[in-house]
Amino acid sequence: MGRPATLRIRGVRPHLAPYTENVSAASDTLAESAGRQPSVGTSRRPARRLEVAAIKSDFPVLDRQEGDDLVFLDSAASSQKPIAVIEAMDHYYRTSHANVHRGVYRLAEQATNLYEAARSKVGRFVGASDPSREIVFTKNATEALNLAVRSWGRANLRQGDAVLLTEIEHHANLVPWLMLAEEIGVELRYLRVMSDGELDLSQLEQKMTGARVVSFTLCSNVLGTLVPVEPIVSAARAAGATVIADGAQFVPHMRTNVRELGIDMLAFTGHKMLGPTGVGVLWGKAEVLESMPPFLGGGEMISDVRLDGFTPAELPLKFEAGTPPIAEAIGLGAAVDYLDGLGMEAVRAHELQLVEYAMRRLAEDHGDRLKIHGPQDPERRGGVLSMELEGVHAHDLSQVLDSRGVCIRAGHHCAKPLMRCLRVGATARASLYVYNDESDVDALSAALSEASAFFGLR
Repeated sequence: MGRPATLRIRGVRPHLAPYTENVSAASDTLAESAGRQPSVGTSRRPARRLEVAAIKSDFPVLDRQEGDDLVFLDSAASSQKPIAVIEAMDHYYRTSHANVHRGVYRLAEQATNLYEAARSKVGRFVGASDPSREIVFTKNATEALNLAVRSWGRANLRQGDAVLLTEIEHHANLVPWLMLAEEIGVELRYLRVMSDGELDLSQLEQKMTGARVVSFTLCSNVLGTLVPVEPIVSAARAAGATVIADGAQFVPHMRTNVRELGIDMLAFTGHKMLGPTGVGVLWGKAEVLESMPPFLGGGEMISDVRLDGFTPAELPLKFEAGTPPIAEAIGLGAAVDYLDGLGMEAVRAHELQLVEYAMRRLAEDHGDRLKIHGPQDPERRGGVLSMELEGVHAHDLSQVLDSRGVCIRAGHHCAKPLMRCLRVGATARASLYVYNDESDVDALSAALSEASAFFGLR
């Protein structure tokens, strides 16, 4: 099953326009999906159809050749990076690097301007009212959620206070709450996941009674489930609870407007939305962030320090201790520009069409031997397909597919409690993004057929 040792990387092709004409049918599909959760990634404007061949030419790694052509289906773990992001970071390091917010010389001011421009871009991308105060750069979504839990939670929760979560959470939105429960004794409640991958909201009001905060993912990284935001937020508001959302699998794929969502804080990460690793984001309402104490202490996050105390800096710097991820933030800004160029309505429309094709093709080719977890209605899910091939462990399946150049993720996907709900130890997960098309799904299905033959299942 080994592949040739030689590695060939073809030259980077010229940038091409990554989209073509408007497609009103895709917009209609999005609007129908929006009927269930109207503020989530939707728009009545016609969506442009993505020109995937042109998009692929913008991603150098997709030109990589090592045996079979590379079929990258692991964007839910980390997306690939377009030339525009790579060049933006390279240009910064070549021409403008200095520490930010500190120097008064021209180079430092240029670096600061680039860094703050990236903050503004990211804020506009998610509909922030005041990006200059409401966007906090972190290391990743995990750190952003830890910031929210540790800072807001410690300041506002006491022993016995209730926190409402769901059974489909990534560890990043579960372990920090478990740590807080051990530390101060908060009560953790959970919305149950049903067999179809949807959340059971029948006891939402009951479980929200007395809750001080609800924290939930907008899109499951395992099931692809698009969580119905509106009823959860409405119940939270009725209970006077704060709302925190994990948008790591949502923001890269859907039009996101935090004001329409009605939440108080949102965590997401750069590396899943075409940006670099090492930079994440916590958006929060300015009044919420103002009320929260600093998360980390040190340089940059202070306005004054004395031997008997300190005064924190204004937002957002009070949450950005030390030298921030400057180049990474600039790269994230370039990723936002790229996604804006595609249009997030077009991104969602493309993903929905591809999920529909994938579920149909995989069912036709593999029947009951292949189980896809999560909602069976493509409109109720993102571009995540967690699979079980009968008689084959997920890790073995992933290894065989890798020998055919198909990259998928195998494991518990940082969601062990959900794995226990599904009564599996691991799944094989394929995830789709803007640079995937039907040919990638075809390659996945063909590789699954070869895996079935390899393990003697046919």
